Amino acid sequence: MAIGIFVFIAALVGIDQLFKYLIITYLAPIGSVPLVEGIFHLTYVENFGAAGGILQGKQLFLIIVTSVVIIGLLILLILKKIPGQLLPWMLGLVVAGGIGNLLDRIFRGFVIDYLDFCWIHYPVFNFADCCVVIGVFFIAFYILRSERKQGKKADSSTGDTDGI
Repeated sequence: MAIGIFVFIAALVGIDQLFKYLIITYLAPIGSVPLVEGIFHLTYVENFGAAGGILQGKQLFLIIVTSVVIIGLLILLILKKIPGQLLPWMLGLVVAGGIGNLLDRIFRGFVIDYLDFCWIHYPVFNFADCCVVIGVFFIAFYILRSERKQGKKADSSTGDTDGI
């Protein structure tokens, strides 16, 4: 399973970098293309910060923090310290997204964003961001579900009947 997760991570990073190459090549010269007018556009944005443009101009800080987090998660994956069958794959999503944006920061000095849901005035984002958000969402769901199961086990083992 461990090899599969690393292939998964590499594939997602490859997809992210391919999208960004296509965006630079075809979208950067024109700026924006509406796919659904007024709702969803492909818009070329150079993000010199983090999510939503926070921490503008703090590239070195973002590179260091992202690198430390990615290295930590990779170590956990390599040592197989992540429980369950699904959780390591969700961590793989987070790692892949982090690596995709880290490569941009290191080699371009900014992150390329292009997915623009303009009807909700949400900051423009990219495929790597999607990987991180989806991974974190499922990790949080897994943790909350596990804690709920642990709470039910504790209640049944102590004979606690609150809520019955």
